[in-house]
Amino acid sequence: MQGRTHLQSETRHHRVSIQAGTVLWLLGPTSAGKTTLATRVVADLRTAGIPAILFDGDEVRGFFGTQLGFGPESRLHVVSILAHLANKAAEAGLHVVVAALTAGEDARAYVRKNVINLTTGYVACSIQGCAERDPKGLYGKAIRGEIDTLIGYNSTYRPPANPDFILDTELYSLDELAARVVATYTRIDGRA
Repeated sequence: MQGRTHLQSETRHHRVSIQAGTVLWLLGPTSAGKTTLATRVVADLRTAGIPAILFDGDEVRGFFGTQLGFGPESRLHVVSILAHLANKAAEAGLHVVVAALTAGEDARAYVRKNVINLTTGYVACSIQGCAERDPKGLYGKAIRGEIDTLIGYNSTYRPPANPDFILDTELYSLDELAARVVATYTRIDGRA
């Protein structure tokens, strides 16, 4: 995790210094395990007494209903909303975990440029492995021709160039991956 930012504000009686939280942005193909891993990491952080929150790309998209499509502009809009939410929570001192496809280079560049205290984690899984999991049935729909916007099937999902973490959900268990991430946070907060 990168260094944390200190924010200061004046109150009527004294100066308050707030140490900003960090943002771990988990990206990877559909059904790679981003949300599962993010949920576990946030739960483990909270158990360790570290304030954490999860923002999930599918939840943000669901909030807007059918207003957002799956084209590049809509995908970038979801990423910009996630970045805004992540920054606000981090500024308040929370550790943030974002789980989002973030497939386009424009979206990745936006995240790198606009998110404070950012660490990226590539949740790696082969497309075959993702299709075998397919908890939402999206690969099945793509195979049957019912949808044509599934990145990884209808178009290539390109791994990020230089993520801070590579978290391979085919090679390692959820327990192992979550422990690796949580250990990084406990070192930041001096709880190791």
